[in-house]
Amino acid sequence: MFDQLIDFYLQHAKPTKHTQRNQLGIFSGIIGLFSNLTLFLIKFYAGFVSGSVSIITDSVNNLADSGSSLLTLIGFSVAGKPPDKKHPYGHERFEYIIGLFISFIILFVGIEFLTTSFKKILSPSPLSPSFFIIVLLILSIFIKWTQGRLYGHVAKRTHSQTIQAASQDSLNDVLITFTVLLSFSVEWLFGWQIDGYVGFIIALYILYSGIVLIKESIDDLLGTAPHPEEINNLIHILDQYESIVGYHDLLIHYYGPNKRFATVHIEIDDSWNLVKAHEIIDSIEKITKEELSINLVCHIDPIAIRSKEQTDIYRQIKKILHSYSLSFSFHDFRVEEHAGESLIRFDAVVPDNLEMSDDDLYDAIVADIHLKVGFYSVEIDFDHLYFLK
Repeated sequence: MFDQLIDFYLQHAKPTKHTQRNQLGIFSGIIGLFSNLTLFLIKFYAGFVSGSVSIITDSVNNLADSGSSLLTLIGFSVAGKPPDKKHPYGHERFEYIIGLFISFIILFVGIEFLTTSFKKILSPSPLSPSFFIIVLLILSIFIKWTQGRLYGHVAKRTHSQTIQAASQDSLNDVLITFTVLLSFSVEWLFGWQIDGYVGFIIALYILYSGIVLIKESIDDLLGTAPHPEEINNLIHILDQYESIVGYHDLLIHYYGPNKRFATVHIEIDDSWNLVKAHEIIDSIEKITKEELSINLVCHIDPIAIRSKEQTDIYRQIKKILHSYSLSFSFHDFRVEEHAGESLIRFDAVVPDNLEMSDDDLYDAIVADIHLKVGFYSVEIDFDHLYFLK
């Protein structure tokens, strides 16, 4: 049913391939805005008539959800704007900013109703229960469940963390309203005044949700590590090119949920001419763009694989590094003549479990090279932060 509704909307909106994600985000914002406003009015009326602070707390939570839906609507509208001179990477990160605003709204609502519920605990007052109020709460549960399911289907199509969070929030609200309904029914049937306690618990949950969403929004703005599946997809493409020697130093940058850039160092045979090297690199970048929608930029590292001297030194250094840790690797290896001296130069990727400072590690490796390879000058750059090593 939900997929058919989404398809029906897309048939009438007629978005292009590039605008479909934003159109579905706007669609979710519109649905959420009107359904949450409807829920607010239903629950606020029920809470006002019955005198239940937990129902009123739940209604204002839906009002905050309406604000969130409005911000989602604005966020996807801005995120869909094309790149311009001031924002050459587009505007998709605006979605993260909207998520942060929504999180602070949720936090504010939680604090306000934590206070209200606490006052209700100290000074309880009887409710005015009725069968009609229970029917309204059951209707609210059904509307919120439908909203959450619809969000979930849209999130699967758009791969939007914002809409997925809204889906989970809606399904959580189903549980909250069910809890309110339960406390309301308990007082109606048994006369136990637990309304303030239930409102207090709901307020705590709202506070927790706000804190979690703030953390997630800040993580998105600061930048997070790519998903392992995305790394594996890139590795799969690179492994198809048997003509390259290897690759390392893969970095992925996010400029929004759908805007990704990456860089990687490609090791090639140093006997290749520039035309051949360019053809291989251009092919890698093109396939990555077509299959993964990632804008990849490749840096070329020529490797002297045909030099016996360099190959022998390479193997010796590999043994030296493995004596510290089997996961110790290196790249950008060179043996050069510099200022009349033989120079060994490479980048070493330090394993996380190796507890040595870079200075101590440098002194130890150089001493081993002088002992086992010869008296070369040595330059080492230590890497710690790359995703692919």
